[in-house]
Amino acid sequence: MQTRSISPENFDGSVAGGGRATEGTGAEPARPRPRPGMEGLAQRRCEGGETFTLADIDSAGVITHIWITTHTDHWRQLVLRAYWDGAEEPAVEVPYGDFFANGWGKFAQVDSQMIASNPHGGFNSYWPMPFREGARLTVENTSDQDARVYYQVTYELGGDHSEDAYFHAQWRRSNPLDEATPHVLVDGIEGQGHYVGTYIAWGVNSNGWWGEGEIKFYLDDDTEFPTIAGTGTEDYFGGAWNFDVPGEGYTAFSTPYLGMPQVIRPDGLYLSQQRFGMYRWHVTDPIHFSTGLPRVDIQALGWKSAWRYLPLRDDIASTAIFYLDRPVTSRPESPSFDSMEIHLGAGAGPHSPAGPARH
Repeated sequence: MQTRSISPENFDGSVAGGGRATEGTGAEPARPRPRPGMEGLAQRRCEGGETFTLADIDSAGVITHIWITTHTDHWRQLVLRAYWDGAEEPAVEVPYGDFFANGWGKFAQVDSQMIASNPHGGFNSYWPMPFREGARLTVENTSDQDARVYYQVTYELGGDHSEDAYFHAQWRRSNPLDEATPHVLVDGIEGQGHYVGTYIAWGVNSNGWWGEGEIKFYLDDDTEFPTIAGTGTEDYFGGAWNFDVPGEGYTAFSTPYLGMPQVIRPDGLYLSQQRFGMYRWHVTDPIHFSTGLPRVDIQALGWKSAWRYLPLRDDIASTAIFYLDRPVTSRPESPSFDSMEIHLGAGAGPHSPAGPARH
C-alpha cells in the first residue's frame, strides 16, 4: 500500500508533487513573489454554478480521510458527490453540511468515530471508501455566490478491493412532511450490503414532543412489515425520555457512534421553531441485507389529548449511509438550491423596518 494525498497543493497526489503551488486564491497574501511551499495556497475558489473536482484517482485504492472547510453560508449550497470505478452516476450525493452532521448552517461540534466536526467548520470524514479501478470526488456550488474551499483527501493506493463493498450516501428532505406519512430515508435498493449510518436534521413545526415515531428497516423480501422496528426517535439515536434532562431541557451530546450534537432553540422573534441534528453510526452494529434494502423510513409523531398520537408535518432532512456490492443504485432527485435552502430566522422580512431577510 502507498499513502497519497490530494489538495490544492498537489492536485493529483503525485509523488513529490506537494508544496509546489504558486498560483491560486492564496497567492495574494504571498505577494510580491509567491513561492512553492508557501502557506496559504491550499484552497480553491468554487464559482457560483460551478462543479469542480476534489480528487480524481485512476487506480485501485481506498479513501481513508477527508478534511474540508468553507464558510458556513455554503453548508447547504454545496453538494458533495463521489463516483466509483468510472460510474456516470454518483454513489454519494449529499449537501456538504449534512454529510458532516451539520445540516442547519450553524456549527455543531461532533465528536464521533466516523465524522469529526471541529471549530469552526473543520469537517473530517473517516468513512472508508474503497474502489477497484478509480474514484472521483466533486463539489457543486448550486448558488450564484463564489465559495472558497480548503480540502485534503488522503487515500491508499494498491490492495485487492474486489470483495469490498462500495460506499453510498443519499439525502432526502420532506419539507414539510406529508400528513400521516413517514419520512423515507432509503427506497428501492437492490443488492447485498449493510446499512451503516443515519444523520437527520429535524425541524419541529408543532408544540410538544416530536420524537415518538419509530424508524423501520425493511430488509430483503420485507413488504408490509419491517424486520427491524425501533422504539422511538430518541431511543434510536441513543437517548431516552425526550432527550430531556430535568431542569435543563433538551441536552446535546456527542459520542463515538451516536448523538444529538445540535439543539437550536427559539429566540422569541424570528427563530420561532426548535431544530435538532442527530446521528447514529452502525459501525459495530451494521444492518446487513442479502438481496436488497427495499425501504428505511421514520415516523414523525407527537401527542394530542387523551394519549393519542399526533401525526406531525415537520421539516426532516436525512442522510442515509450504506455499503453495497455495486457502485450505482437507485437514488432520489439531486439536491438543488431550493430543496436544500434553510432559513434560520436570523433576520427580518423584506418589508420589515429591520431590513431584508438573511438566508
